This record gives sequence, structure tokens and C-alpha cells, in this order.
Amino acid sequence: MVLDRWESKQALVMEKNYISMFLLLVAVAYTLAKDFGAKDKKDTHEYKPKLPQTLSRGWGDQLIWTQTYEEALFRAKSGNKPILIIHHLEDCPHSQALKKVFAAHKEIQKLAEKFVLINLVYETTDKHLSPDGQYVPRIMFIDPSLTVRADITGRYSNRLYAYEPSDISLLYANMEKALKLLKTEL
Repeated sequence: MVLDRWESKQALVMEKNYISMFLLLVAVAYTLAKDFGAKDKKDTHEYKPKLPQTLSRGWGDQLIWTQTYEEALFRAKSGNKPILIIHHLEDCPHSQALKKVFAAHKEIQKLAEKFVLINLVYETTDKHLSPDGQYVPRIMFIDPSLTVRADITGRYSNRLYAYEPSDISLLYANMEKALKLLKTEL
């Protein structure tokens, strides 16, 4: 009788172990199936390989971009060219929309070749580059004497250097103005 109770307890313990193992297997199988299903959904969409990041960050891959603000200042002074500086963020929808229009605009891309170009996804320590705040997207012009052109602005009074995709013709006109001022002032 004692042996029967002991066998009965052993059988009960083994049954609990089997149930625990079974539940563990079900949980693992469910998790794997869920991950596998998610991969199948991704595979149904067209796969687009991510291209390596360049200094253009999508603003114009055929253009020559500088890596740092200090390099842009040096190139502007030594090459007697104005700087076009773009402050933006990769995950900002406004920056992405402006970038798309900027990169697709053939005249802007052609005119941009006459500038020292830099696009920054971080703020610089130069307070002259954020005279009215640190917002994005923000496009500013700096002449070869390393002066920020406060007279070349966008259309907004509360964000002087902001441009939207609909402002692309104003941006083009301001690029031309920066080049014209370079010729007449220096």
C-alpha cells in the first residue's frame, strides 16, 4: 500500500512534468510560428536593399558634399564659393518631403554645383546657424567671408530659414540671389 501511494505520487509528478514540457513546447512553437509568419508577410512586399549612406543623405547623390561644418567653411573661403547648409533630421516628415523635392529638381541640382554643400543631421556649436531657433528643415546661406546671410530667408516670419516643398521656387531664387550677391559684394 505504501508502495502504491509512492508510485501514485511519482506518476502525478511525472504527469505534471509532461504537462509543463508540453506547454513549454507549445509556447516555443507559437513564438516561432509568429516570427515565421511575420517574415512571410515581409517577403510578400518588394524587397528594396538599403543603399550605403553617402554624404548627400539623399539630397543629391551626384553633388559634392562636405563632411563637416569646419570643412565647408575652409572650402568656402579657399574656393570663394558660398555655402548652402541644410539642417534636417532623417526621421522628420517635413525634412523628407523637402529632400525629395530638392533632389528631383533639376535646376536646383545644377545650381547647387556652384555652392559648397553640407547637410547636417545634428546641430553645430555655432550659434550663428540658429539665430531664430533650432528647427528643421532649415536652409541657410553663408558667403565666403564666413558671414551668415540673414538677408536670404524663406517666407515665414517665425522660422526665417524654413522651406517647404511648395517653396522650392523661392529656394531656387534664393540660391541665385546668394550667387549674385557673391559677385556684386566680393
